[in-house]
Amino acid sequence: MDRYARWNTLLELLTESGRISVEEAAARLDVSQATIRRDFDQLAQQQMITRTRGGAVANGVSYDLPLRYKTAKHSAEKQRIGTAAAALVAPGMVVGLNGGTTTTEVARALAVRPDLNTSAEGAQLTVVTNALNIANELLVRSRMKIVVAGGVVRPQSFELVGPLGGALLREVTLDVALLGVDAIDPRLGAAAHHEGEASMNALMVARAKRVVIIADSSKLGGHAFARICPIERVETLVTDSGADPATVDLFRQLGLTVITA
Repeated sequence: MDRYARWNTLLELLTESGRISVEEAAARLDVSQATIRRDFDQLAQQQMITRTRGGAVANGVSYDLPLRYKTAKHSAEKQRIGTAAAALVAPGMVVGLNGGTTTTEVARALAVRPDLNTSAEGAQLTVVTNALNIANELLVRSRMKIVVAGGVVRPQSFELVGPLGGALLREVTLDVALLGVDAIDPRLGAAAHHEGEASMNALMVARAKRVVIIADSSKLGGHAFARICPIERVETLVTDSGADPATVDLFRQLGLTVITA
């Protein structure tokens, strides 16, 4: 297990229990206590946790972990979801992409599709995003037209939020918005932990002809602080094969096309 994977696991354990000792953490991760002490010290320096004598306690913010700590979680599922979501995109489209680990996999899948990287007139894909890492993924690996919304960078997700980006999004039209979310519920709709991200995502929804929500099975039926859009606005849900069949059926009963990857 590499360092970021350990940190991700430690932060999740702290989210569940509130506190954990060095001995318990070392046993759970099957590493030495010296390694755990170093991990705790480094996480405390980044203000992700509070160090205590013999252990650590949560800072109360670990429910919304920085993107770089999330990549190890459900990685195989997210790659499959990314490939399935990218298959919904056709040459010449204008596509909206927000930030997140799953949409990063969508961007990577789009970048390697030869039919989307042609220089033929009128065939070029246009991607509108408010995420710096998504723009970078596509910029260095493809010949697509990349449009980046302005705003203030949110370090946790590399997303730009605020009125500067909103001004641009109000002036574009998207063929499809491919949105990663923190939660999607049949009754409450799609949501994000951070209100600034939710606001930018809601603008993409408003400017899109079609809305596709991209979420691994852990996000289905979950709740988050700020709503992005009601379920009625979502056309397609792309998730993984580990999703609860009853939950999937409920989304389908509401009129959504559900793709399980």
